[in-house]
Amino acid sequence: MSVALVRNPGEGENYQYYSAVIEQVVSTTETDGAVSVVRLAMRRGDAPPLHTHSREDESWVVLSGRLRFWVGSTTLDACDVRDAGPGAYIYSPRLVPHTFQPLTATAEVLVINNPGAVEAYFRSIGSADARRDGEHTDLLAQYGLTLHGDPPRAE
Repeated sequence: MSVALVRNPGEGENYQYYSAVIEQVVSTTETDGAVSVVRLAMRRGDAPPLHTHSREDESWVVLSGRLRFWVGSTTLDACDVRDAGPGAYIYSPRLVPHTFQPLTATAEVLVINNPGAVEAYFRSIGSADARRDGEHTDLLAQYGLTLHGDPPRAE
Protein backbone atom coordinates (compact mmCIF):
# COMPACT_ATOMS: atom_id res chain seq x y z
CA MET A 1 0.00 0.00 0.00
CA SER A 2 1.57 3.28 -1.06
CA VAL A 3 -1.06 5.75 0.18
CA ALA A 4 -3.09 6.24 3.33
CA LEU A 5 -6.42 4.46 3.52
CA VAL A 6 -9.56 6.19 4.76
CA ARG A 7 -12.62 3.99 5.18
CA ASN A 8 -15.77 5.33 6.78
CA PRO A 9 -18.31 3.11 8.57
CA GLY A 10 -20.28 1.09 6.05
CA GLU A 11 -17.69 1.38 3.28
CA GLY A 12 -15.95 -1.93 3.99
CA GLU A 13 -16.92 -5.33 2.63
CA ASN A 14 -19.40 -7.23 4.81
CA TYR A 15 -19.26 -10.97 5.41
CA GLN A 16 -20.95 -13.46 7.72
CA TYR A 17 -19.18 -15.03 10.71
CA TYR A 18 -21.51 -17.38 12.56
CA SER A 19 -24.63 -15.22 13.15
CA ALA A 20 -22.73 -11.90 13.09
CA VAL A 21 -22.14 -9.63 10.15
CA ILE A 22 -18.59 -8.33 10.12
CA GLU A 23 -17.46 -5.28 8.19
CA GLN A 24 -13.89 -5.60 6.94
CA VAL A 25 -12.57 -2.10 7.62
CA VAL A 26 -9.11 -2.87 6.26
CA SER A 27 -7.90 -6.20 4.96
CA THR A 28 -4.56 -7.89 5.33
CA THR A 29 -4.28 -7.81 1.52
CA GLU A 30 -4.56 -4.00 1.63
CA THR A 31 -1.75 -3.69 4.20
CA ASP A 32 0.68 -6.28 2.84
CA GLY A 33 -0.18 -8.53 5.79
CA ALA A 34 0.56 -5.93 8.47
CA VAL A 35 -2.91 -5.54 9.97
CA SER A 36 -6.54 -6.59 9.68
CA VAL A 37 -9.32 -4.44 11.16
CA VAL A 38 -12.99 -5.43 11.41
CA ARG A 39 -16.04 -3.67 12.78
CA LEU A 40 -18.02 -6.15 14.86
CA ALA A 41 -21.60 -5.56 16.01
CA MET A 42 -22.28 -7.84 18.97
CA ARG A 43 -25.34 -8.87 20.96
CA ARG A 44 -25.43 -9.56 24.72
CA GLY A 45 -24.90 -13.32 24.35
CA ASP A 46 -22.08 -13.08 21.78
CA ALA A 47 -18.66 -14.04 23.09
CA PRO A 48 -15.74 -16.06 21.77
CA PRO A 49 -14.35 -18.85 23.93
CA LEU A 50 -11.35 -18.02 26.08
CA HIS A 51 -8.47 -18.37 23.61
CA THR A 52 -4.86 -17.53 22.78
CA HIS A 53 -3.30 -16.26 19.56
CA SER A 54 0.27 -17.41 18.97
CA ARG A 55 0.90 -15.28 15.87
CA GLU A 56 -0.71 -11.89 16.37
CA ASP A 57 -1.40 -9.19 18.91
CA GLU A 58 -5.04 -8.16 19.22
CA SER A 59 -6.53 -4.79 20.10
CA TRP A 60 -10.06 -3.48 20.44
CA VAL A 61 -11.61 -0.03 20.33
CA VAL A 62 -15.08 0.11 21.86
CA LEU A 63 -17.34 2.22 19.64
CA SER A 64 -20.62 1.74 21.52
CA GLY A 65 -21.99 -0.23 24.44
CA ARG A 66 -19.94 -1.76 27.26
CA LEU A 67 -17.77 -4.85 27.06
CA ARG A 68 -16.19 -7.08 29.69
CA PHE A 69 -12.73 -8.50 29.00
CA TRP A 70 -11.15 -11.56 30.63
CA VAL A 71 -7.36 -11.57 30.18
CA GLY A 72 -4.30 -13.42 31.40
CA SER A 73 -5.16 -17.01 32.33
CA THR A 74 -6.44 -20.21 30.77
CA THR A 75 -9.51 -20.22 33.05
CA LEU A 76 -12.11 -17.46 33.32
CA ASP A 77 -12.01 -17.56 37.15
CA ALA A 78 -8.27 -16.82 37.18
CA CYS A 79 -8.36 -14.03 34.55
CA ASP A 80 -8.04 -10.34 35.23
CA VAL A 81 -11.51 -8.90 34.48
CA ARG A 82 -11.93 -5.37 33.15
CA ASP A 83 -14.95 -3.48 31.82
CA ALA A 84 -14.64 -1.01 28.95
CA GLY A 85 -17.01 1.60 27.55
CA PRO A 86 -17.17 3.77 24.43
CA GLY A 87 -13.76 5.12 23.47
CA ALA A 88 -11.81 2.51 25.43
CA TYR A 89 -8.75 0.87 23.89
CA ILE A 90 -7.80 -2.65 24.96
CA TYR A 91 -4.61 -4.51 23.99
CA SER A 92 -3.70 -8.18 24.36
CA PRO A 93 -0.30 -9.35 23.11
CA ARG A 94 0.09 -12.73 21.45
CA LEU A 95 0.27 -15.71 23.82
CA VAL A 96 -1.99 -14.00 26.40
CA PRO A 97 -5.36 -15.77 26.84
CA HIS A 98 -8.41 -13.53 26.47
CA THR A 99 -12.08 -13.24 25.65
CA PHE A 100 -14.74 -10.52 25.74
CA GLN A 101 -18.50 -10.11 25.93
CA PRO A 102 -21.01 -7.25 25.72
CA LEU A 103 -22.50 -6.12 29.03
CA THR A 104 -25.14 -4.11 27.18
CA ALA A 105 -27.85 -5.37 24.82
CA THR A 106 -25.61 -4.48 21.88
CA ALA A 107 -22.06 -3.25 21.43
CA GLU A 108 -19.91 -2.28 18.50
CA VAL A 109 -16.15 -2.74 18.51
CA LEU A 110 -13.21 -2.44 16.14
CA VAL A 111 -11.06 -5.57 16.32
CA ILE A 112 -7.44 -5.06 15.21
CA ASN A 113 -5.06 -7.97 14.55
CA ASN A 114 -1.33 -7.42 13.91
CA PRO A 115 -0.33 -9.09 11.65
CA GLY A 116 -3.61 -9.79 9.93
CA ALA A 117 -3.48 -13.42 8.77
CA VAL A 118 -6.19 -14.60 11.22
CA GLU A 119 -8.70 -12.73 9.03
CA ALA A 120 -8.83 -15.79 6.73
CA TYR A 121 -10.09 -17.95 9.63
CA PHE A 122 -13.09 -15.68 10.26
CA ARG A 123 -13.95 -15.65 6.57
CA SER A 124 -13.66 -19.45 6.27
CA ILE A 125 -16.26 -20.13 9.00
CA GLY A 126 -19.08 -18.35 7.21
CA SER A 127 -22.70 -18.31 8.33
CA ALA A 128 -24.13 -20.53 11.08
CA ASP A 129 -27.07 -20.10 13.43
CA ALA A 130 -24.89 -20.70 16.51
CA ARG A 131 -21.19 -20.69 17.41
CA ARG A 132 -19.45 -24.04 17.14
CA ASP A 133 -15.86 -23.10 17.86
CA GLY A 134 -15.06 -26.51 19.35
CA GLU A 135 -15.83 -28.14 15.99
CA HIS A 136 -13.09 -26.09 14.32
CA THR A 137 -10.03 -26.86 16.48
CA ASP A 138 -8.00 -28.13 13.52
CA LEU A 139 -8.78 -25.00 11.52
CA LEU A 140 -8.09 -22.80 14.55
CA ALA A 141 -4.70 -24.50 14.98
CA GLN A 142 -3.80 -23.64 11.37
CA TYR A 143 -4.10 -19.98 12.38
CA GLY A 144 -2.23 -20.33 15.68
CA LEU A 145 -5.35 -20.18 17.86
CA THR A 146 -5.86 -22.35 20.96
CA LEU A 147 -9.17 -22.64 22.84
CA HIS A 148 -9.07 -22.82 26.63
CA GLY A 149 -12.73 -23.26 27.47
CA ASP A 150 -16.27 -22.15 26.88
CA PRO A 151 -17.26 -18.54 26.32
CA PRO A 152 -18.38 -16.54 29.34
CA ARG A 153 -22.09 -16.81 30.09
CA ALA A 154 -24.28 -13.73 29.78
CA GLU A 155 -25.06 -12.39 33.24
